[in-house]
Amino acid sequence: MDIQKLKGVGKKRAELFGKLGAPTVGDLLRLYPRDYQDWSGVTPISDAGTDEVCVVRGEVVAPPTEQRIRGGKLMHRCTVTDGEADMRLTFFNNRYIPGLLKEGETYLFRGRVSYTGRTPAMVSPEFSPEDRSAEIVPIYPATQGLATRSVAQAVKSALALLPDTLEDPLPPEIRERYKLCYLGYALENIHFPRTKEDLEIARRRLVFEEFLVLQLGLMEIKSGNRQENLHPLPGDFPEDFTRLLPFKLTGAQQRAIAEGIKDMSGPATMNRLVQGDVGSGKTAVAAALCWPVIKSGRQAALMAPTEILASQHYKSLSGLLEPAGIRCGLLTGGAGARQRQVREGISSGDIELVIGTHALISEKVEFHKLGLVITDEQHRFGVKQRMALAQKGASPHMLVMSATPIPRTLALMAYGDLDVSVLDELPPGRQEIATYLITPDKRERAFGYVREFLKEGRQGYLICPLIEGDESGMMSLEEYLPRVRAAFPGVAVAALHGKMKPQEKEQAMADFARGDTKLLVATTVVEVGMDVPNAAIMLIENAERYGLSQLHQLRGRIGRGKYQSACILISAAKNPESVERLKVFKSTNDGFTIADADLKLRGPGDFFGQRQHGLPQLKIAGISMDMELLREAQKCARRIYRSGALEGCDYKLLRDEIRRLFEKTGSERIAL
Repeated sequence: MDIQKLKGVGKKRAELFGKLGAPTVGDLLRLYPRDYQDWSGVTPISDAGTDEVCVVRGEVVAPPTEQRIRGGKLMHRCTVTDGEADMRLTFFNNRYIPGLLKEGETYLFRGRVSYTGRTPAMVSPEFSPEDRSAEIVPIYPATQGLATRSVAQAVKSALALLPDTLEDPLPPEIRERYKLCYLGYALENIHFPRTKEDLEIARRRLVFEEFLVLQLGLMEIKSGNRQENLHPLPGDFPEDFTRLLPFKLTGAQQRAIAEGIKDMSGPATMNRLVQGDVGSGKTAVAAALCWPVIKSGRQAALMAPTEILASQHYKSLSGLLEPAGIRCGLLTGGAGARQRQVREGISSGDIELVIGTHALISEKVEFHKLGLVITDEQHRFGVKQRMALAQKGASPHMLVMSATPIPRTLALMAYGDLDVSVLDELPPGRQEIATYLITPDKRERAFGYVREFLKEGRQGYLICPLIEGDESGMMSLEEYLPRVRAAFPGVAVAALHGKMKPQEKEQAMADFARGDTKLLVATTVVEVGMDVPNAAIMLIENAERYGLSQLHQLRGRIGRGKYQSACILISAAKNPESVERLKVFKSTNDGFTIADADLKLRGPGDFFGQRQHGLPQLKIAGISMDMELLREAQKCARRIYRSGALEGCDYKLLRDEIRRLFEKTGSERIAL
């Protein structure tokens, strides 16, 4: 039903509701409050604690006084009492206060408490007459011209339109098994809960439903991706390939290769994610899976997010495979004769393994017989780019590599359309990176430590959170660069940041990779794509600004060679949570331990921040706070899917919800 059908919603207001993602009455009912104000409990003024948000009942002792303060601002002050203690109230730039707060009248005041000496105070508290019924008030997302009160009024009108018996997408069997309330009860109490318990019951039901719909949709996508394997390979482990390697594969690498070979020999094409920490050997796994594909007469393609990373992959893979007779090519775009020759080699089949950037999905590129598609650093590519490369062949196998460790529960969501292999052990002999946490006053000593590495012939990274300075006071590359050049006279220092032109960035990275640049002052643009074995020292300014997983990616740029490496975190953070995160990071080099800690301390933003996975936006579920419900919903989804119950009549409304959720992502792969 169009939202204009609601009383009080005209064309202009309907446009504002559209901005909030609620063009229909149904969407409005699923526009959940972003927060709640709890007016249900009154605190005696004498019990109001410092920095605590509470509701007090107070009688206005005298009319509010008015005065002008600096900048011409208007200020009102008054004192209220509950008979036992007094509280001072201050209001700014509200000329209506004298008419709203009458001497001798009693009101409820809600705000954050501070103390002036021994007297409690509130600044600009919300207030209402004493006879207001104690309640929990929803706070909705708002947009200019549409306040939260207006949204609440529209929601009340929408709830009044619901029939007494509302059709529920969750069948009775699921509600009973997981102790979930009816949809009607959930919608009423998520918007206007009578008690905190009612709110919790409603939220639990809606979170579970959202996770269940998401999981079932991802399973449907995975099933839709299961194309017939037109060219099944022999299921033998590629022992002849392993003899080419100058090192012994880890147990985790062998397991991932075996899982991929099993996929490629089965009835459906492989769709697998190899997820491993920095240095866990994903490239060797990819090469091992290319081997049987190429030996069967088909081609393999590896797509990397930057030219320099593609070049690094080409160098290592061609060095390994070309002596064994496998022809490799590098395609990074451009119209030069060399690139044209590579494209010709791809279309004729002369090039059996091609490594490249987004240039691989250009219309000019035609494959002879594409049998395997590999994408590296998956979080830098969208699902559509991955699919565009796969469409260059007839049902090729697909391998995705990611060096961003994600807790397994999240991986099932982030990569719900893929099977997951985890490389959870590092090759022998790889050295741990020593990590130190210092305050800014020790920066000069840290620079001295960096000089020791440079004297030994090593290179290093100095990381800043900002390109240009702002009022935050954080270190910017703009001010840091001259400071570094002054501190390291005679050392080749260069900058690298996101506002540079692509050619400038590539040049700066290439100069560093060659060793021409000794110190690279950079933003997080170095997080992916830099593999310089000689880089052994990193210093990160304002380290508290980064999530743990991002810090781990940054630290992974060093320690890639045979040299003992060190990472120095500089932070003036006093916030206990920030300090705790940095201590966790300092204490371990294990990416999965760090990812779990990041999830607990910071939530899933680091994992899903760029929203490139093609996942629908969650409206009410919070992955970190609702992890137990996510696990329950995943189990429930697997049980429903394996039993085939989703096809039954009882699940029609649930199928509608799945379709509706994934239509908003532009997904064309839900065929329920």
